[in-house]
Amino acid sequence: MFVESVRVLDFRNLAACEVALAPGLNLLWGTNGAGKTNLLEATYMALAGRSCRTRDDRETIAFGKSLGRTEAGVRDGERTREFLCSISRADGRRHLVDGTAAGPASADLRPALAVFMPDRLALIKGPPAGRRTHLDGFCAALWPARAETRRRYSQALAQRNALLGRIRSGLAVATGLDAWDHELSLAGIRLAADRAEAAARLEPHFEQAAVALGLPGETTIRYRPRSSAATADELAAELAERRDADIARGYTGWGPHHDELALEAAGRSLRRYGSQGQQRAALLALLFAERRTLLDDGRPAPLMLLDDVTSELDAEHRRLLVEHLAGGGQALVTATEPDHLPAAVERNEIAIRDGRPLAATAEAAA
Repeated sequence: MFVESVRVLDFRNLAACEVALAPGLNLLWGTNGAGKTNLLEATYMALAGRSCRTRDDRETIAFGKSLGRTEAGVRDGERTREFLCSISRADGRRHLVDGTAAGPASADLRPALAVFMPDRLALIKGPPAGRRTHLDGFCAALWPARAETRRRYSQALAQRNALLGRIRSGLAVATGLDAWDHELSLAGIRLAADRAEAAARLEPHFEQAAVALGLPGETTIRYRPRSSAATADELAAELAERRDADIARGYTGWGPHHDELALEAAGRSLRRYGSQGQQRAALLALLFAERRTLLDDGRPAPLMLLDDVTSELDAEHRRLLVEHLAGGGQALVTATEPDHLPAAVERNEIAIRDGRPLAATAEAAA
């Protein structure tokens, strides 16, 4: 499964165009501001139905235009599926797969998406919520059948919080929480177990990638739940103990929605003490660890969207980066010059100038 083409219309600074992509490594190169990152974003948006750079999708519409559109053709065996995302200033967003509105199951029809952009460093240095969401997305890619657990937990949490608000306002009684405590605990125990298992699967690959990318000392990635509950009954008992406090604040202050995914190097938190370069390396190591874990489990390789990934790497670490990409799957990598990747590496090379992809050539390994 790979993206074989991307088409854009009135998307940021990109000219109306269609770009053909190769199954392996695709290098998008051009000067700063040429539109390389915008093409990565357009690819992501066509597939995922949202931007990977902004919460306001209308920012992606070209200046002076009322509607922007991006499309991607995903080749899966003999079949090509068409993904389309359009953003209208007046009517909002539409996301279609083969002309039909996309739903939760649509993610199974495309590759998983792994994104490295400078803005994405918030995943490493930001609050725990972003890492929890990212880990849940990885669990869904690794075990598609378990994706329902996260949705079930989120729904139970929303219902419990709504009831807490009514109890706080005197519109409901506290005994009504019993049923939601039970439902939240059942889903919560399963969710925490999935996260812990996924983190354990990631750790050896994270450590290997981190060493290759120059992170100092021993590196670890671990899921750290607040609760020590081993069963749904134990988690429900913990919720019951904190019920009065939850009613006072009007929301649930305990459970897997407060847990942490901790990344460390040399015994120190990369979130708190890592340098900018170390945090960049950690983000890359995490993405490569996820990719390796998916491949080892027989899952499709994620589409790697790597923006400006080579700018702070020396020649040796660029070589190691390419070696990690060579294990299968598709990647789109941006750079200001084509020689930012080793010359002997086979790639589909696309030059971009002033928002226009100029050409695509396949360069065989020397």
